[in-house]
Amino acid sequence: MSPRRFRAGRRLLWTAGALAAVVALDRIALQLVNPYLYRILVLSGLNVILALSLNLVNGITGQFSIGHAGFMAVGAYASAAFTVYAGPGLFGVDAGDGGPAVMALFLASMLLGGLVSAAAGFLVGLPSMRLRGDYLAIVTLGFGEIIRVAILNIEAVGGARGFAGVPRLTNLAWVLGGCVATYVVLRNLLTSYHGRACLAIREDEIAAEALGVPTTRYKVSAFVIAAFFAGVAGALFAHYTYLHTNSFTFMKSIEVIVMVVLGGMGSLVGSVLGATILTALPEALRFASAERLIIYSLLLIVLMIARPQGILGGRDIAWRRRKEQPGATPLA
Repeated sequence: MSPRRFRAGRRLLWTAGALAAVVALDRIALQLVNPYLYRILVLSGLNVILALSLNLVNGITGQFSIGHAGFMAVGAYASAAFTVYAGPGLFGVDAGDGGPAVMALFLASMLLGGLVSAAAGFLVGLPSMRLRGDYLAIVTLGFGEIIRVAILNIEAVGGARGFAGVPRLTNLAWVLGGCVATYVVLRNLLTSYHGRACLAIREDEIAAEALGVPTTRYKVSAFVIAAFFAGVAGALFAHYTYLHTNSFTFMKSIEVIVMVVLGGMGSLVGSVLGATILTALPEALRFASAERLIIYSLLLIVLMIARPQGILGGRDIAWRRRKEQPGATPLA
């Protein structure tokens, strides 16, 4: 067997194993945990996707976006509208019937939500790339609010009442699959030439441009990729709980930023940890309902004083031992 076929077969086995693992975890969670804990697991997974995708813009490329909830809203409403209107109308599929056709419709709606959100990311990113720092943050904040207010005035998706009738198709297996896909794509991107270019822009944009790195193209690409995965997270969210614009406010964007900062800017595993901790911590503090938010804030302050660079800093956990270079001198 040629090395190329061997690598392709190994990737296929890994993919099949990952799919089997997420389905098995979903079945185990359904049997062993109560619906409340199951919901926390699902919401943690959604926040992991959001934190990973925002880390590409804020942590890896060094930009500052605070409108991630807007991209999530675009993906959520686009996918929900596709499932509700195009499912029965164009494809003759009733989401209540279940079966492979419904799963295919759900997968198509997630991809559509991601693509529409990526298009929004391109439209926002391209004219905003002349801006930096606080100015870019204000533009992305304005985008998030414009999207929310625009959706409030679209009656076809429920307007201020929220979008009713969206089938509940999301489960833990879909969410974990989204987490794995997001991590693998961003991890491969980070270890490639394109990821190194994004890191160069973060470290010194002027020097990167002087060395021939097309900074505008990479910054817009980072926005588009991050918006795509935010849209996928929105699609999963739309098919899990009641869809309303109150879920995509400015505070949602801030919440995701805190997850990225807490885990460590530029660290993918740190984003996973930050999202999981900040989703579970408010629930773990429910025993002190009156003081819950005070304790939560104090814990965050203490953690950021003790670890201002985040839990993992800019590091990631190495899953594979680095290959020794021929002729390299071993470290003492």
